[in-house]
Amino acid sequence: MLAARENIADKTDAASPCAVHRLRLSNFRNYEQLALDISAPVVILNGANGAGKTNLLEAISFLSPGRGLRRARLRDVQLREVQNNGAADTADTADAGWAVAATVAAPMGPVNIGSSLTKTENGGDRRVARHDGTAMAPAGLAALVGVQWLTPQMDRLFQDGPSSRRRFLDRLVLGLDPDHGRRVGAYERSMRERAKLLRDAASNDPAWLGALEARMAANGVAVAAARREALARLQRLLAETPGCFPRPGLAIEGRLESWLAEHPAVEVESRFAALLAENRRRDGEAGGTGDGPHRSDLSVRHLDKDQAAGLCSTGEQKALLISVILANARAEAQRRGAAPILLLDEVAAHLDQTRREALFDEILALGGQTWLSGTDRELFTALSGQAQFVVVENGHAVVEG
Repeated sequence: MLAARENIADKTDAASPCAVHRLRLSNFRNYEQLALDISAPVVILNGANGAGKTNLLEAISFLSPGRGLRRARLRDVQLREVQNNGAADTADTADAGWAVAATVAAPMGPVNIGSSLTKTENGGDRRVARHDGTAMAPAGLAALVGVQWLTPQMDRLFQDGPSSRRRFLDRLVLGLDPDHGRRVGAYERSMRERAKLLRDAASNDPAWLGALEARMAANGVAVAAARREALARLQRLLAETPGCFPRPGLAIEGRLESWLAEHPAVEVESRFAALLAENRRRDGEAGGTGDGPHRSDLSVRHLDKDQAAGLCSTGEQKALLISVILANARAEAQRRGAAPILLLDEVAAHLDQTRREALFDEILALGGQTWLSGTDRELFTALSGQAQFVVVENGHAVVEG
């Protein structure tokens, strides 16, 4: 196992450490206020179920674009209660919003980043990101720090519908291409705008629809191409997966992706724009776009068994996901010059000792920072001396030592 670790280290030793050194929370889930100072490459969040371990991981996930590891509504993340002498008192926090702030080591040096909940002009909820005190769109966080995660909810990835697998795939791609999120967002905005125009037949200006569909086609093909490129890179790294973890085979199934396998991107753009124009009546009646990268699906196979991941055992599916996450972290370390921050929620409890130790070897070899959560402290004994333990209890977290 040590040999495997050294082999990986040879591939990623150019990567600078990427790590949260200081974390501050305000009105976030069950934390009214929290301040943590971290100095280790591995952080173990230890505590009972419901203590707030996953909430801490979720807070760190908001240092990246998207809706966090739970995909929660912004308002649902806010602290619901403040305990005051045994009574619930929400008056002080009802309009305070929530905030996450961190000092993070990054390839360009330490950065101060964060996210918070604010109000729009019409009273809606809005997330704002900050970099060194300056407000920015959350999508811009991807260029500063990489964050990847694996949670128990993702255990159903191979049984759930295609949308879950697309989100998983796009999170992987984002680590290798920070502009991917912006392109996905631009494509989805154009798709919603087109659907709105098609619903209102009286306002259907063919010239305007044509320009909108051309823009939608350009972004859609860029999304599909980035997915194909990322999967090809990951597949090369997955060929080097340590023997204790299964080797996944990854493929993307979709119309644009299949066209890109045979035709140049500029031709695929023209074909997709023509397809959108041809399907206007059908899409208008259906209230949505029937073809495009928003319909694609990620296919995963257990190569050693030549079996679809959805037919594998629960343990094999978990191991396949770990293989993919670790390969993506290595790929990001090569691209960015720093491994991403890994958030692994209750992963160790579902691995046998051999795979658990192999996972620990892998994350140490990456050279970044990994946060692990668990109720059983004994599972992390092998990391003693290399990890920082944080005791989590009822909305409080204390670093040991």
